[in-house]
Amino acid sequence: MQLAPYACHPEQSRGRRIAEPAPQERNAFQRDRDRIIHCNAFRRLEYKTQVFINHEGDLFRTRLTHSIEVAQIARALARNLSLHEDLIEAIALAHDLGHTPFGHTGQEELNACMKQWAPDAGGFEHNLQSLRVVDKLEERYAQFNGLNLCFETREGILKHCNRSNALRLGEVGQRFLDKTQPSLEAQITNLADEIAYNNHDIDDGVRSGLITVEQLLEVEMFAEHYEAACQRIADFSRVETKRQVAEVVRAMINTLVVDLTETTRENIARHQPQSVDEVRNLPLLAAFSPEVRAQATALKQFLHANLYRHSRVLRMGHKARRIVRELFETFFHDPRLLSPEYRREDPAEQARAISDYIAGMTDRYAISEHRALFEM
Repeated sequence: MQLAPYACHPEQSRGRRIAEPAPQERNAFQRDRDRIIHCNAFRRLEYKTQVFINHEGDLFRTRLTHSIEVAQIARALARNLSLHEDLIEAIALAHDLGHTPFGHTGQEELNACMKQWAPDAGGFEHNLQSLRVVDKLEERYAQFNGLNLCFETREGILKHCNRSNALRLGEVGQRFLDKTQPSLEAQITNLADEIAYNNHDIDDGVRSGLITVEQLLEVEMFAEHYEAACQRIADFSRVETKRQVAEVVRAMINTLVVDLTETTRENIARHQPQSVDEVRNLPLLAAFSPEVRAQATALKQFLHANLYRHSRVLRMGHKARRIVRELFETFFHDPRLLSPEYRREDPAEQARAISDYIAGMTDRYAISEHRALFEM
């Protein structure tokens, strides 16, 4: 497929932090995608939670299945907009590499621990940690730490960053200081992430029994697509619930992808960028229409109120916070309990090494470590 002029072209990449010979029979962004798939952090995503702690059921999404779903949606969007599919897939597969065990609850508690025990170290944020994984923590190559990915892939991984952290990051953090945008590949992947998690959290929420179709019919986007299914499929209201949800969710994803494609095309036509650098100096081009954005926001608010704040999820989160905090505090007070590779002399460096260790844990490994330290 021919790339648009505003797409990222691998031969025009800003390059890698450490220069390497160009790959044979594949482009630089393909190499990045392949390195991500083969790294340790990617494999661990299989046992890291989305909403439900991993051991609670085999059918709920994990960070790995979520990342694959994001990559599928993002590649479809890349094809629609003549963007670089390998780059957009690499960003999608890497965007959650830095996530802690126990989802956002684990991240919040690890951030609180870092701010308490190393207040000047920048806290903890999974987005920054994903970049740290690919830049430093992976140990697969003899000549450098990390995966040595292209600037464009690293730019896409770093979705959020405050000023103090941006100052530490050099070129990849500069756009947060200049108030410019990332590539369209990065912008699209960010919205593909939103499409994926909103819709698969509906599926998992109904499957778990925490939310119902009746509740979801109060949400405009779900209700519209449910009614459309009733018009299209005879006796749809009598179809078993899991099939109803799958039918509606599939239609919602299609609507979001089509709307995002069409709205982004309109923005591109309005501004007519002729290079990725022009994209970076324009307002955000990837967007939903105002109507669909309002519906997607309402859906997100519904999930926050009815799923993420459900008593069962909050109870799991309470346990997760205790596990993360007790592991952190125990290791910080007695680093001898850590393997030598995670021991540091400087307290701030020690706190960061502990956060790297805990963030790299799967749900079940964190539970196992906690039991080993606190149960007889």
